[in-house]
This record gives sequence, structure tokens and C-alpha cells, in this order.
Amino acid sequence: MRNAFRDLQSELRRTFTGTRDAVPEWVPLLASGDDAGYHLPGSAVWAVHGDMPTIVAGIRALLMQALHPGALAGVHDHSRFHDDPLGRLAGTIRWIFTVTYGSTDAARGASAWVLRLHESVRGSYVDGHGTARTYAANDPELLRWVHIAFTDAFLSAHKLWGRPIPGGPDAYVREWSQAGRLMGVSAPPLSEAEMRQQLDRWYEDGELRNDERVAETVAFIRDPPLHPILRPGYRVLFAAAVASLEPKYRELLGLRTPRLGPFPLPVVLATRLTLAVVRLALGQVGPSEQAARDRLRRLGYQA
Repeated sequence: MRNAFRDLQSELRRTFTGTRDAVPEWVPLLASGDDAGYHLPGSAVWAVHGDMPTIVAGIRALLMQALHPGALAGVHDHSRFHDDPLGRLAGTIRWIFTVTYGSTDAARGASAWVLRLHESVRGSYVDGHGTARTYAANDPELLRWVHIAFTDAFLSAHKLWGRPIPGGPDAYVREWSQAGRLMGVSAPPLSEAEMRQQLDRWYEDGELRNDERVAETVAFIRDPPLHPILRPGYRVLFAAAVASLEPKYRELLGLRTPRLGPFPLPVVLATRLTLAVVRLALGQVGPSEQAARDRLRRLGYQA
């Protein structure tokens, strides 16, 4: 049993960071820097991003982002999503944690690095109305979609499985809008209601669609190439992401909440138990948060 738990810890670390044993080389750098960064302990962003429901949120964000044909075209044509999904996941986690926990220089640098990677991501796609269009990953409208789908996913998952958010949901949307601005999103939403309004606009305007490419992406997200020890837990977390979706988006994706005949399965409870196991394996405080606290103490902040 002890060896199985060690294997679980090892594979979880590899999945989220790209390495089984050592802390990734970028994590200790979060202890460097000469200011507190954009977010502090006790903030809504620290509360949400430091909690286990982020795992469900990441799956939900991928599902939602797939519905925008321009965003999906960029992933399909240029990303390592299919060939190296764990590498892409580790890169995304690096950006999120750097903006969450790093100094302002670190957050700006990480965002600029992502934007530079996006410069060559260009191509064409057919939009939700059947019109051929060109895309660029750094197009402000696509960046807005990705930012809002991300924010919605992390907030929605946390409201279902997380602890109370300091300042409430609006505080999280407002604080994380800084990440949107760093990525080139002009006037990102500052409240939950504004975020939902902007998200629904794409749906109501017919900009979102489901086609063979979406179905292929959803199938991959449903069954990624994970180590066998992680697959049972991942099935629960995928079901949680599906259950957390608003019905209209779930229907557009062609997904249904899991049921046994006419009875819905207890996804919320199963997810809570699965996340508790992950928390036990990874620890209460992650190395990124600890590095940030080290920097803050050095600068004289209460951490």
C-alpha cells in the first residue's frame, strides 16, 4: 500500500510539473524578486489557485475552450497537445503559478514568453456561421475567450468543491483580470455577472460550434495517455468537469452527466473524495506557494 501511494505521488508530480521527484527548476525562482507581486496571501487568487479544485477546473477549461473554432484551430494546428499533453500542461501550470505567486517582473516575463510563443500561431478556420476566417493566437478576441473560459472554469469548480473565497466570486474575477491584461486582453470582466454575460455572448451570437475536430478533442480529454494508477481518479475528475458545465455548453459539447440508468451518479461526493486523496499525496502547501512566502518574508511581509 505504501509503495502504491509513493507511485501515486510520483505520477501526480510528473503529470503536473513534468518531473517525478525534484521540484521544477522554475519554482525556486519564485522566491526571487523585489516586490510582492500582483497577489498576496489571503487574496481570492491565492485561495482559488492553491486549492485542489483547480484540477477539475483545468479539464473544464479545456472542454470550454474547444468550443471556439478559432481557439481550437490554433491548438490543433500548432500545439503539442496530442504529442506531449503533459508537457503542455506543465507549461500552462508554470504560467498560472508564476502570475499567481511570482513578483511583478516574473509575472510579466512569463506572460511575455507565452505571447512570443503565440506569434507564429496563425492559420485559418471556419467559424460558427460557416464562414472561412483567419486567426492569430494573439488576436485580442481569442485571448479574451481563453481568459474568460479559464476564469469561469476555475471559479465554477471552486464554488462546487473549494473553500470560501475571500471577498467572494467577484473578488476572484477582479483580481485575476490582471492576468488577462498581462496577456493583452483589454478591459477584462471585473465581476462574475460581467464575466458570464461576456461568455454567453459568444454562445448567443452563434460563434461556438461542435464538429469532428471538437469531438476528437473531447475524446482525447476524456481519455488522455495517463499512467494507469491515475486513470480511475481522472475518470471521476472528468465527470466532475462535465457535471460542472452549464447545461447549454454540456449539450453543445455532446456530453451528459454520468448516470446509472435513471439515477445520477454521486459525482460531487466522489470528486470531493478524489481531491482529498490528491491533497494528501501532494501536501497542503505546494512548493510554488512556499517559494512565494519565502520571498514575502524576505521583503518584510506577513507570510
